[in-house]
Amino acid sequence: NQWARWAKREGEGIGEGATAPLPRLPRSLPNVLSRPQIAALEESAATERDRLIVRLLADCGLRVGELVGLRIGDLIQRDRGSFLRVHGKGDRERQVPIMPGLARRVGRYTAKVRPEDAPGDRIFLGLRRSATTGEYEPLTTSGVEQLVRGLGQRCAIADRVHPHLFRHSFVTHMLAQGMNPVQLAVIVGHSSLDMIQQVYAHLSPTDAYEAMAAVLLRDTHP
Repeated sequence: NQWARWAKREGEGIGEGATAPLPRLPRSLPNVLSRPQIAALEESAATERDRLIVRLLADCGLRVGELVGLRIGDLIQRDRGSFLRVHGKGDRERQVPIMPGLARRVGRYTAKVRPEDAPGDRIFLGLRRSATTGEYEPLTTSGVEQLVRGLGQRCAIADRVHPHLFRHSFVTHMLAQGMNPVQLAVIVGHSSLDMIQQVYAHLSPTDAYEAMAAVLLRDTHP
């Protein structure tokens, strides 16, 4: 393409807009955390705050920015179920289901563990007061990134552990278990199925076999 642009400048008769097609680069699929690995990461955390962060990332599929933005009033009850009110990209609000046991842990944490004199209502705060303000300040995305990276190193997980890996693992696990992709897209806040469809390629042949067999067996034996 550089040669074509040079030839055009030199008046060598190269057609207007003539370019060579660029090769398609192979797309590498991200790794996935297994459920035992997630349990090990949670167990290795030193505080209930850190254990909750791991579990919310793993079991709710939150983006790291959504996690640190959670407020005390965002744990809500609706139709006998528990939900997290999440503010996603573009400030779009959605309600993410949270299992009863995890919801109770979040409630206990905010009521009994979270510092009572902390300003504001963010759920997750720094473990120590700020040297500048003397206050417990809201946890940042970089703080969560450092936390989960350290937990991954402590658990000797070969690949680098980062917050989005939990989200990808959540989507992969839900699809492998046969969850409706449309429902899943709503839960994780995807405006289209494009991102969900990309994960299908990450499912193993065994996952595909078991998912298809479950449907066919259900149709055969209603």
